[in-house]
Amino acid sequence: MAYDDVYRMIGSCGRYQKLIYVLQTLPVMFAAVQTYLSVFILYVPDHRCSSLNSINTTHAPQDIHFLSSRCKVYNNIKSEFLYEVYNSPESSNWDNLTMPSSECRSWEYDTALFENTFVTQKNLVCKKKLYRTHAIVAYMAGFTLGSLGIGIFSDKFGRKVVLMASIALYIGSSIPLSFVNEFSEFTVSRIFSGVSVGGLLNTCYVMELVEPRMRMLAGMVYMLFWGTGALLLTGMAYLIRDWRNLNLSLALPTILFLFYKILVPESTRWLVVKGRRKQAENILSLNARRNNRSFKEPILPDEDEEAQRDEQRVSFIAFCSYPRLLCNTFVIFFNWFVVSLVFFGLSWNVSNLGNDVFLNFYLTSIAQIVGFLLCIPLLNGVGRKPVYVGSLFMGGVALLLTIFPVKYGSSGMTGSSMAVATLFLYSTELFPTVVRNSGLGIANLCACIGGIIAPYIPDLNKIVSGDIGRILPMSIFGIFAIIAGLLSLLLPETNKPRLPETLGDAVLQNEGHTHRDMEMVTVIQPLKETPENSLTLQ
Repeated sequence: MAYDDVYRMIGSCGRYQKLIYVLQTLPVMFAAVQTYLSVFILYVPDHRCSSLNSINTTHAPQDIHFLSSRCKVYNNIKSEFLYEVYNSPESSNWDNLTMPSSECRSWEYDTALFENTFVTQKNLVCKKKLYRTHAIVAYMAGFTLGSLGIGIFSDKFGRKVVLMASIALYIGSSIPLSFVNEFSEFTVSRIFSGVSVGGLLNTCYVMELVEPRMRMLAGMVYMLFWGTGALLLTGMAYLIRDWRNLNLSLALPTILFLFYKILVPESTRWLVVKGRRKQAENILSLNARRNNRSFKEPILPDEDEEAQRDEQRVSFIAFCSYPRLLCNTFVIFFNWFVVSLVFFGLSWNVSNLGNDVFLNFYLTSIAQIVGFLLCIPLLNGVGRKPVYVGSLFMGGVALLLTIFPVKYGSSGMTGSSMAVATLFLYSTELFPTVVRNSGLGIANLCACIGGIIAPYIPDLNKIVSGDIGRILPMSIFGIFAIIAGLLSLLLPETNKPRLPETLGDAVLQNEGHTHRDMEMVTVIQPLKETPENSLTLQ
């Protein structure tokens, strides 16, 4: 009996599982809040040099004036030149005027959208304009550290311990953020926030609470909580226009998550692996009783069966020794990089789209939720591969169409969201059990690299001016999405009732065999790290 067979005794998705699932998924909303918070607290409003930057104006003749731009002030300009300046083709970008000028020392900011942001507080504009991007990258670096390191600590100390540590770190880094004054303090706080969010997303993505046939739906609901968090942030940012109060109002409610210490149980799978079977049995028995299910003890499979399954584990290098599996692995890793790059890049690009940042981010959040919802009926009805490849093509083409006057940004985010949601499930089903954790760990690293690079792509319009600079970020996202979609055509379909468990299952899956064929594999020759490994079918 495999571990998944315990659901026949305790119930596949009873009230108790639903309660624990909702409790463990709620923090995902606030993980999304912290991830997207930079859109608002690091918003760059319209600005120009303050009149305090002018010189020699107090006692200057009446025909001597000064002209200020975003980053420069032009002093001692005679009246006869003003008309020419204001009506020149360069008047929309006065920083490029070829006249004697001096750098700004202070700025005036438009307060129509925000009373203040951290950017306006520390004047992170002009020569310091990339500081904003560096702060976002610092958060993603922390996110990477949390995502990669959390698996190691989870294996050693248990999922519940790491979950509580992530919650404590979230609270300890988010609340103090409202009281920092220096850029260095702000950056350090954001790094620790990223670490906590990386930990939360890993420990809250719990599929062991439901039986295998319900895991696709559970995964999509997990993503919907993320989209709901983005909507929550939009509403709060619209109501609270001060960056300190906005952050504090969203951080304080997370103190309630400390009650998870007594509400959320430890992972039963981890308990079994660590030999704490009695404790795991108690949790599963409680689960069965609250679901009004009768059961026979012991609920867990025999230790001999688990030991035999563990003996089949092989190295990731042995898995990649098969050319076809190596090709799939490369495609999956590249897709994780691209999907993360596009998904996060589009989210942080909303402040560059013009118009109302609240409306832009609201539409982006709705597009995410629409993408997640579309996956629910399509993944089982159409299959993983068509949905994933189609979502990449839809998103890529829509993003490339932004070079025309018509805006297709929402369609691009919808396709990107569908790709994110599908890739989680697709990757889990492509890697066999014997190497799944290793494969997903490396895939997560690729996603983190994409997330770290993503904030710099929208800022290309600050380096490349004109229409090319305006369309360049979307074009890059679109091209990468289409390339990832083309490569994904090489992947097999995984919409099967049974997950691959061994290397033999993975090989048969790639050859288009059904799950019945996979069940016929009864003998696997000793697997060495060479491509000559063979399978014996009976």
